[in-house]
Amino acid sequence: MEISEILDKNIIETNLNVATKEEAIEHIVASLKTNDYISEEKAFAQDIYNREKEGKTGIGNYIAIPHGKSSVVDKVGVAIFINKQEIPWESIDEHGVKVIVLFAVGDSNEGAEQHLKLLALFAKKLGNEKVVQNLLAANTADEVIASFAQ
Repeated sequence: MEISEILDKNIIETNLNVATKEEAIEHIVASLKTNDYISEEKAFAQDIYNREKEGKTGIGNYIAIPHGKSSVVDKVGVAIFINKQEIPWESIDEHGVKVIVLFAVGDSNEGAEQHLKLLALFAKKLGNEKVVQNLLAANTADEVIASFAQ
């Protein structure tokens, strides 16, 4: 599985302009619904918030990887949204977040397996400083996808 095979330009946005984590999640969830990744916005958002209560999803370097394993996921997807300014988010380095990489996976055993594969794939890339710099500077969906080619 390659990141380029997973990413969909329809659920990548580089000019998000929100002030809170909740606004960001609501915006991303709406995009996932519009693009047929999920069948129900409120239920999926609640699954994300439930996961957020379990521990920090801010991984440092202004990046968060929230995720929801949910029965309302119709197809696996990874939404990437870049906010104009830093927003408050529970993070391991105590910084806020600008880049949100949200995983949408089903709640079945297969969904759990896909979830782990996606986490491993993205964690490796997001640990690369050059990838992070390129993501933070990205102005288009194509630039976001190209960032992961490092």
